[in-house]
Amino acid sequence: MLKEFKEFAMKGPVIELAVGVIIGAAFGKIVSSLVDDVIMPPIGRALGNVDFSNLFINLSDKSYPSVAAAKAAGAATLNYGIFINTVLNFLIIAFVLFLIIRQVNALKTPEPAAAAPATKDCPHCLSAIPLKATKCAHCTADLK
Repeated sequence: MLKEFKEFAMKGPVIELAVGVIIGAAFGKIVSSLVDDVIMPPIGRALGNVDFSNLFINLSDKSYPSVAAAKAAGAATLNYGIFINTVLNFLIIAFVLFLIIRQVNALKTPEPAAAAPATKDCPHCLSAIPLKATKCAHCTADLK
């Protein structure tokens, strides 16, 4: 069983998948930083100095100045600002993956088109005969 597992784990697709997951996780962190640190601050400034990561609805009786303070107190909150950031992260990752897959598909060599058949089967003896034949060479049947 250990030998089978080793063979399975060392197959190409498994290793490629593992590398893809690791690179994907790192790419996700880059995109999160892009959204949180580069994209959202100018949007927040344009909307009147709004900090999206601190937008929340407090579901408890006490008032809290920030999401962090509410979380520290264990209060129930709806963190819609963090959700907006997460949606933007997803959209950016999905768009970049779309662009990458589109480029990879464009670089692939197209599969050669199947050649048109040069023969057909005789309806009487089922032998292969040229498409333009009017009489079967095997059974001498007329093919008109």
